[in-house]
Amino acid sequence: MQEPIDREPHWLTRPATIRKLWWGFGVVLALTVLAQFAIPIEGHFGIDRLFGFHAWYGFIACAAFILIAKAIGVLIKRPDTYYEARVEDDA
Repeated sequence: MQEPIDREPHWLTRPATIRKLWWGFGVVLALTVLAQFAIPIEGHFGIDRLFGFHAWYGFIACAAFILIAKAIGVLIKRPDTYYEARVEDDA
């Protein structure tokens, strides 16, 4: 019988690494929004000329997708024993 190997957790699962990744992603996102000062945006509609519009639009769209997915999950949710009951009925 093999003895359990006591290993260090993977570097991506360490809390310090996760914290650094969040900070890094936040900095990259902030820099892409701030780049709008240097790169003029020519919008096709009035609202897309606003500062940071694409970042807000993406965030709101993502949040809406999550809420829609949660609502669909509530509508089509089945009990944990759903398949067990069907197997017993077929037998």
